[in-house]
Amino acid sequence: MTDWMIWFAVACVLIILEMATGTFYLLMIAIGAAAGGIAALSAASGTWQCILAAVIAAVATFALRRSRFGRTENLDASRDPGVNLDIGQTLEVAEWRHVPGAASSARVMYRGALWDVDLASDGTAVAGQFRIQEVQGNRLIVINSNATDS
Repeated sequence: MTDWMIWFAVACVLIILEMATGTFYLLMIAIGAAAGGIAALSAASGTWQCILAAVIAAVATFALRRSRFGRTENLDASRDPGVNLDIGQTLEVAEWRHVPGAASSARVMYRGALWDVDLASDGTAVAGQFRIQEVQGNRLIVINSNATDS
């Protein structure tokens, strides 16, 4: 088997593995392997084939990382309404418990169950309508429904 066949076989295997992972990084390395295969077809020495494959793979990986496809959004799932459909919903708080040195808390009926509710740091502890801003485990963090979200 000649050098170019090996390079293209490696590129094909990397593309198949990429289909299983879906991250695009193996695809960038496969592009580097294909560049090594093209260098082998142009009768470059083995050293230059490896150098070219490594440089092309590194540049492609760097370009992917800088693109919108390589960036990962670190969203806080406890505040993301796309993850937790309770975010943004309203509930009624009749009475708050005030503990010195701690956030105001309450127990409310929400979706047919009792929930612990804590007031967000920029909220006001008065009876009324509140909007769920965050869910932390089994606690709802709420803010006054007329307040703006941060």
